[in-house]
Amino acid sequence: MTPDPLEELRDRLRATQEAAERLAGDIPAQGFAAPQDGEATAREVQALVAVLHTLRAAVPEELWNQVREVVRQLLLLLRALVDLIVDRLSAGPARAAEGPVVQDIPIA
Repeated sequence: MTPDPLEELRDRLRATQEAAERLAGDIPAQGFAAPQDGEATAREVQALVAVLHTLRAAVPEELWNQVREVVRQLLLLLRALVDLIVDRLSAGPARAAEGPVVQDIPIA
């Protein structure tokens, strides 16, 4: 019997979710892991990469291209938002309180 790629993907996603939940519970109050946790973290990242590879193999090329384009657009949006926030922070509090610069346009 041939293994079902979608069932394999479900199993890997389930395992990755369980591993992520375990890791989230192990994060110390300082927000960073101890050096001895490096191996466990590396294994979890490898599991996530394996899930992504399985997903890539199961998804048709056209759909994968669409997903890649959506992610690219989201990253461009995120970059634009970060640029806007940096510009506003650079301008200082007086400029941020003033709001946008408005110019009157005469109507003839």
